[in-house]
Amino acid sequence: MPEKYDFLIVGAGLFGATFAHIASSRGYKCLVIEKRNEPGGNIRCENIAGINVHKYGAHIFHTSDSRVWKYVNDLVAFNRYTNSPVASYGGKLYNLPFNMNTFYALWGCKTPAEAMSKLEEERKEAVSKLTEEGISQPRNLEEQALTLVGKDIYTRLIKGYTEKQWGRKCSELPAFIIKRLPVRLTFDNNYFNDLYQGIPEGGYNPLISKMLAGCEVVCGCDYFDDREKYGNLAHHIVFTGKIDRFYDYRFGKLQYRSVRFETETLNTPNYQGVAVVNYTDTEPAWTRIIEHKHFESFGDRVYDNPFTVISKEYSTEWHDGIEPFYPVNDDSNTAVYIKYKTLADKESHVSFGGRLAEYKYYDMAPVISRAMELADNVAPEKS
Repeated sequence: MPEKYDFLIVGAGLFGATFAHIASSRGYKCLVIEKRNEPGGNIRCENIAGINVHKYGAHIFHTSDSRVWKYVNDLVAFNRYTNSPVASYGGKLYNLPFNMNTFYALWGCKTPAEAMSKLEEERKEAVSKLTEEGISQPRNLEEQALTLVGKDIYTRLIKGYTEKQWGRKCSELPAFIIKRLPVRLTFDNNYFNDLYQGIPEGGYNPLISKMLAGCEVVCGCDYFDDREKYGNLAHHIVFTGKIDRFYDYRFGKLQYRSVRFETETLNTPNYQGVAVVNYTDTEPAWTRIIEHKHFESFGDRVYDNPFTVISKEYSTEWHDGIEPFYPVNDDSNTAVYIKYKTLADKESHVSFGGRLAEYKYYDMAPVISRAMELADNVAPEKS
């Protein structure tokens, strides 16, 4: 079968859509195939009761990369959403990230000096206990967190949430998962430090539609149903799916965590007053509740719609048949991934990109930046 396209992009998520948009805008002919029935990957939204619902969990766009920010804003307008999540523990609410509001709620600290003194006291106590046990370096996530913020914050705001998220005790998780924990000695609830932040007006679907406008897109189409046929359609393949499946699991299957969502429409205009509440107790079983209208409705406009939509998120072990979300980047999985990457690096007509193909957790802005980099390498501007 003769080649009909310059590029076959496998997967219409953010990586594939970004690459397809840049390549097609440079005059390359692109075919995008997507196994789901709709494009957009995990940033896909669904309108329920007039509210744009993030079907696969909260996605907040944030970056300090002016090139990426300009790129997305040239496609769609972004709103002013600022991520200011709240943690629920023991019936009390705490602001995240850890800041003066948090320290006041925890310890009654009113000044940065008081908060710093209390933090140093907590850290020293944790380090002292580890030293008494002959431990000089944190061996796991629990010990790492204790040395960074002490027992009080770890117990109330980290331990339960993390163990639900990963399905393992913190003492069984590698220390590198928490390399650092942001601590702010200001009354600032903005979760991110990036220069730019927001959500596309009308949700993410318009952004994906703009990206794919110049391409041929086929949904409900699984590359692995006939990879020889699809592979022969284009000179180059951009693959965004699971890298272990691409190589027929020859080195074994990589592990993931998945997420299950329970979404409800409620007959109230305002359920929790914020988009994201993390539940840091071991109970309830869900890790967080998302109230979607707060991503796009601010102030009194929340009450313009008498309904609201919430999603409870449950972290689960991944298995075949459900969506893989978070790579389990421990030593054993990393060793397996390196074997697959060694094969991928030798490919001359296949490029791999995105969280599944690179077995890496990505925020949205770095995904776009990585797709831009790939496009510059394999789909340069035509002279």
